[in-house]
Amino acid sequence: MTDVLILGGTGWLGARIAERWLDRGARVTCLARGTSPAPEGARLIAGDRAADGAYDAVAPMEWDEIVDVSSDAAHVASAVGALATQTRHWTFVSSISVYADADAAGADESAPVVAPLEPGQESDYPHEKAAAEEAVRAALGHRAAIVRPGLIAGPGDGSDRFGYWVARFALAGRESVLVPPTDGRGVSVIDVDDLADFITAIGEAPWTGVVNAVGDPHPLADVLAQAREVAGHTGLMVDAAEEWLLDHGVSYWSGPRSLPLWLPRGMPGMWSRSHAAYTILGGRLRPLRATLERTLAAERRAGLDRDRRSGLSRREELALLAALG
Repeated sequence: MTDVLILGGTGWLGARIAERWLDRGARVTCLARGTSPAPEGARLIAGDRAADGAYDAVAPMEWDEIVDVSSDAAHVASAVGALATQTRHWTFVSSISVYADADAAGADESAPVVAPLEPGQESDYPHEKAAAEEAVRAALGHRAAIVRPGLIAGPGDGSDRFGYWVARFALAGRESVLVPPTDGRGVSVIDVDDLADFITAIGEAPWTGVVNAVGDPHPLADVLAQAREVAGHTGLMVDAAEEWLLDHGVSYWSGPRSLPLWLPRGMPGMWSRSHAAYTILGGRLRPLRATLERTLAAERRAGLDRDRRSGLSRREELALLAALG
């Protein structure tokens, strides 16, 4: 039987990876804080990765596959230090955020990543992921796969980014929806279940190397149009100028009081990276509409008017629409 250790395994993507391995008949262990249950059939070992001895319970065992999705470089470094000799293969889930340039369209895995931080510089998400990649490479060499997803979408997304639009169009119904300028902007998404399938498959192979796990590039206008159609929205889409939105405290991309998925112009590298290697390796990309439909069903179950981690509340949106006149 295949023995798999998921460092995490109780969150959104980690749990889906654990489920895929269980479907393949593997014996799955999840090392996590224990604030959420492990998928049914997996063993949960509670542990704080910041604590001394975090891996003592799993270090004596031999593993066929270890999967880590952490964004904390120190946690990743301590994990490979404790477990690198105990596994046949290691998969680290990184991010396309590690790339240094966002202005190059269609770049592949050979594009340069962010430079190491100078002493005294404050770390951020791209540098944490890049440093974690280096720790994995140094410890595992040719026994490691590094997967760099782009925007992950689908049911259960705790960031609330992708689901915002289909939920907002459904909530608005016949009323107006505020949208950002779409000229020169785009979106690339990968469905969480396609990504989980891929990560499990390359671990089972096992495959080693670096691969972008990203979807097809779509103009932002097309994404909004498809979201509107799926949601059955019949009201107006009211666009506001970029400067006006920023002046009124509306942010790009994600987070409170944002218009999710909206990026500044001149950043095609964020939504048009090459997925040639992913496709050659058998990675699946389901149609965008299918992910929108799955996401809308999940948003309806959660409540279209719930508080969100990303986007505008409907009250904020209506106030902005009124200000636009």
